[in-house]
Amino acid sequence: MVFQGGLIMRPDDANIAGNVHGGTILKMIEEAGAIISTRHCNSQSGEHCVAALARVERTDFLSPMCIGEVAHVSAEITYTSKHSVEVQVNVLSENILTGAKRVTNRATLWYVPLSLKNVDKVLEVPPIQYAWKELEEDGKKRYEEQKLERLVTKQRNGDIIFPVFNPEPYTVGYSQSSLIHLVGPSDCTLHGFVHGGVTMKLMDEVAGIVAARHCKTNIVTASVDAINFHEKIKKGCVITISGRMTFTSNKSMEIEVFVDADPFVDEPKERYRAVSAFFTYVSLSKEGKPVPVPQLVETEDEKRRFEDGKGRYLQTKAKRQVQMQPLTQQ
Repeated sequence: MVFQGGLIMRPDDANIAGNVHGGTILKMIEEAGAIISTRHCNSQSGEHCVAALARVERTDFLSPMCIGEVAHVSAEITYTSKHSVEVQVNVLSENILTGAKRVTNRATLWYVPLSLKNVDKVLEVPPIQYAWKELEEDGKKRYEEQKLERLVTKQRNGDIIFPVFNPEPYTVGYSQSSLIHLVGPSDCTLHGFVHGGVTMKLMDEVAGIVAARHCKTNIVTASVDAINFHEKIKKGCVITISGRMTFTSNKSMEIEVFVDADPFVDEPKERYRAVSAFFTYVSLSKEGKPVPVPQLVETEDEKRRFEDGKGRYLQTKAKRQVQMQPLTQQ
C-alpha cells in the first residue's frame, strides 16, 4: 500500500528567510503516515480504528525547501507487528518553474491502531506480505530496537525546565524558551486527541526560537532525533512546550524539547510528560551558507547533558560516514 500527495509551500509555511519550517514538513510527514496506516488497519472487516502516532525515528532534513516549491509526500508501510505499523515517508521538493526535483526528507514513523469505540483499546494490525523473508526479519529487528529505546527514554523523562533570571549570554538559561497552547478541536483526531503532526510543529517552533536566540542568525532544522509520544493529549488540555540547548558543535546545535500536558477540563489527572525529543539546527548566513555556532557556556549541572549531547552527535556523525562510504566507492 502506497500513499502520495502534494502541497505548494506558501509564505505562512516559512521563516523570514523563505525556508520552510521543519515543523511544517514534519506535520505533512505525519499526516501521510496517519492516512496510510489508518487505511491499512481498516482494510479488513472488524472494529473501526484510527492509527495514532507512537514514535518518529531520526529524521534528517537533507535539503532546505523554499516558498513556491511543491512538496511531494509519499508513504509506504514497511513492517507490521501485532499491534503496530512502521511507515517509511519520503519528501521531494519540486521547482514548478524548472521541473527540478530533489529529496528533502526521509522519515520512519510507528503507529498503533486505537478503537473508535474505546480509545484505550489497541486493535490488532492486519499483516502485510513481504517480497523477501529478510525484509520481515529486518523489520522485526527495527521494531524491537525502537521498543527498547522508547522504554529507556520514558525512564529518564523526569527533567523539568525552570526559568532563569538575568542569564548570561550563550548559557542554557539565556536561550531556553516555552510556549503554552490550548488544545482545540482543530488540533485533534476523531478521538478528540491531538494529531502527532500538530505537536511536532509546535515543538519545532520552540526549538527554532531557542536556536535563534542562541546564535542571532537565520536557522534551519537539520535533523530530529527520535520523537517519543509517551501519552495521549486530550482536547481541552493546556500543553507547555519547553526547549533548552543541550549541545553545540562548530556548525550545529542540539535542543531538547519536552511537551507537558495539564488536563484542566473534567479531568482529575495531574500534569504529565506527553512527548520528548531532540532537535538539531544549523546557523546560516544571509546568503544561506553555514556559519559557526557560538559555543554553549555550561554550568556544572549542565555539563552532563552537554556530554550526553556530544555522544549523540558523534554517534550520528559516525553513522553518516558509514552510510556515505558505499556512495564514494561507486
